[in-house]
Amino acid sequence: MEKGKRSWKKVKYKLVEYHSLPAYLKDNEYIVGHYRSEWPMKQLFLSVFSIHNETVNVWTHLIGFFIFLSLTIYTAMKIPTADLHKLHSELITCLPSLSNVSVLHKLSDELKTNLPSLSDVGELLYNCLPERFSSRNQSNVCVLRSMKEDVENIIAPLMVGPITRWPFFAFLGGAMFCLLASSACHLLSCHSERLSYVVRRLDYTGIAALISTSFYPPVYYSFLCDPFFLNLYLGFITILGVATIVFSFLPRFHRPEFRTLRASLFFGMGMSGIAPIIHKLILFSHQPEALHTTWYEILMGILYGAGALVYATRIPERWMPGKFDIAGHSHQLFHILVVAGAYTHYRAGLVYLKWRDQHGC
Repeated sequence: MEKGKRSWKKVKYKLVEYHSLPAYLKDNEYIVGHYRSEWPMKQLFLSVFSIHNETVNVWTHLIGFFIFLSLTIYTAMKIPTADLHKLHSELITCLPSLSNVSVLHKLSDELKTNLPSLSDVGELLYNCLPERFSSRNQSNVCVLRSMKEDVENIIAPLMVGPITRWPFFAFLGGAMFCLLASSACHLLSCHSERLSYVVRRLDYTGIAALISTSFYPPVYYSFLCDPFFLNLYLGFITILGVATIVFSFLPRFHRPEFRTLRASLFFGMGMSGIAPIIHKLILFSHQPEALHTTWYEILMGILYGAGALVYATRIPERWMPGKFDIAGHSHQLFHILVVAGAYTHYRAGLVYLKWRDQHGC
């Protein structure tokens, strides 16, 4: 009896071909075999460690989730500090007339009192500029006041302090939600039609969240000093993201015949970011950070666009049906390109943070 039960389970939970699937699981006819069909939850969770046509889909985004979780922890623990080496060189260049050690000490005391967050500036001046001072010369209050003002102007950008991080963490949260929701969808969608409906909507919500929150760092940090355009761009992409999520809850949205429409909708969301990027370049054409971040954003757009293209066209499996069932089909390539694009955007975000931390408005 026990032997017969084990044999029945072995048959019941075997992988099946496309033509044997229920209608709600039929999505890509070019993936011919290695499907799980209406397995119970226990077997589905255990199947994360077995080989089927969703294994790579699950792990590419699950690994991506842990990558972004690590990046989030790293970013949260990273404490920006003033660039003291830059301060050394600028002080040497801009304060050539300071010529008395006593003035140096007075300057140190004044700066420690008025700028306590950089309390080591006096020692910094004393240690780094000894060759410029001579006890033979006398200074006066006017020199002290002038030098103090010069130093304050030099270090002011360094004293802005870390700018708010919520737009950057919103993006990281959107990326983690998207990657985890995608992994859950690919692992669990074959349990039942009802659960498939739920996790597919969760997957589409994650994609919209990733695209929307990807705009938050570039828009917020580019237009930090221009509240009108900041609120305009952030409001627009947020409304567009919410509208896309609502639209994705329509029953027909996940059907195979709407694959191109889905890809076009998400691609259109991404392309709406061209306007703020061009606006940023016009405003900050003289800032190297603006060009640096734009190159990252162009690369991100190429990666996301390529992912949407292979997803919509189902390349390469449409050329050789059945040959890419386990590895190499379009959805797997789409996943890898999404993770790469999101990481590229993370790198751009670090440039934005450093820029605003040092220069403020």
